[in-house]
Amino acid sequence: MEIEVILKILVLVVGFYMAWNIGANDVSNAMGTSVGSGALTLRRAVIIAAILEFSGAFFVGANVSETMQRGIIDPDMFITEPIILILGMCAALFGTSVWLQIASYFGWPVSTTHAIVGAILGFGCVVGGIDAVQWGETGSIALSWVVSPVVAAIISYLIFSILQRNILYAMNPIEATKKFIPLLVFIVFSTFTLSLIFNGLENLNLDITFSEALGIALVIGIAATGISYLFVRRVPLPDVETRPPSRYLPQTVVSLEKAIKHLQRVHVVSFDATHEKVGTLLTEVRALSNQMRKETSLVDRTSEYHTVEKMFVYLQILSACFVAFAHGANDVANAIGPVAAVLDVIKNGIVSDVTTVPPWLLAFGGLGIVIGLATWGWRVIETIGKKITELTPTRGFCAEFGAATTILIASKLGMPISTTHCLVGAVLGVGLARGMRALNLGILRDIVLSWVITIPASAAMSILLFYAMRAIFIG
Repeated sequence: MEIEVILKILVLVVGFYMAWNIGANDVSNAMGTSVGSGALTLRRAVIIAAILEFSGAFFVGANVSETMQRGIIDPDMFITEPIILILGMCAALFGTSVWLQIASYFGWPVSTTHAIVGAILGFGCVVGGIDAVQWGETGSIALSWVVSPVVAAIISYLIFSILQRNILYAMNPIEATKKFIPLLVFIVFSTFTLSLIFNGLENLNLDITFSEALGIALVIGIAATGISYLFVRRVPLPDVETRPPSRYLPQTVVSLEKAIKHLQRVHVVSFDATHEKVGTLLTEVRALSNQMRKETSLVDRTSEYHTVEKMFVYLQILSACFVAFAHGANDVANAIGPVAAVLDVIKNGIVSDVTTVPPWLLAFGGLGIVIGLATWGWRVIETIGKKITELTPTRGFCAEFGAATTILIASKLGMPISTTHCLVGAVLGVGLARGMRALNLGILRDIVLSWVITIPASAAMSILLFYAMRAIFIG
């Protein structure tokens, strides 16, 4: 009986430590873009994320927690020795937490999902060999790490392209924003409400069909649209300096930039007179491009664009709430899934096929995430918000909405995807819509490298801690 109490305390402490590290590192993905764009101060970002992260963990977290419990390694190999599963899961949580704390100290935005999956695979291979790993399920998880950033990038690319065409490239960007924001509010509120009701409230045992959830979401979306319409119309706008319309369309500048790239290729491979003629032409086209770029003012150089960005601050706050809720829904499983499996084994003395994740355990994990965010989250938030790319509220909104939509879809499917992957993919999509030069490829390279290092690092720590725990508890 005494050993059971010790093991319960151990797994709860380690699970809370894991949740704390998730809040300290991974929650930066939810709030980093908002802080970096100036839509939220760090203090307000922490408060908003605390509420929404906890809600997502409590209402939707059970779906992914079940995958993390028994979807990676075969639990049947622990039937004769359940203590091995207990120690292995504790070692996986502890090893992952140590790596995350190291990464948070240096401000590295690593993937906690990578870390915990790698840690579970590490101890599983040591105990049962490669046959103990459920490679089919693990393969689908690994595939989701590739698919999720692509999906997030596509969604964000499409949204930002639409904003560019209908708002940033419009003759009157402010009026275009006032017309377009209610539609965006409808999309955000409808999607968020549908995800909450249809995906999450099953933990409260409410019998709601998809059609009923869709109806409620549409009603809330329409109500939010009406409120936003009245709000936008009543917002006092500053006086805007009147300037004559440009002779050039913004799309013309983009096309000319592409023509310069093609001319550069021709210039490199050509010889003699052709080389000289193409060089002269390239110089002239570059001069014309610079002139056109100044006249069209594609970036935020006028008061019109500054006003548009201020209006989008509110939408980015909404999207930040959306992605925080989605993050809590998906990433609480990284801490709570193994804890639920261990507590079930300690309680019943056997390895069962199905373990119900109790609501109090989801709340326990959500609380750990919130405390980690409030105490150490600022380190990685600053890295995400300032170093990946230059962010504005319009860009941040598109990136956050694309990432959050991808994460919530994955949560419903029970796929423990990487929030880091989704957000980086979403930022990449926004950057591609603006051109490759808008991306800090060096930082993106470093982030991808950290993803690669995370799996073997957490697996190695998990294996070492497993051997240490087995020596202490079994001998």
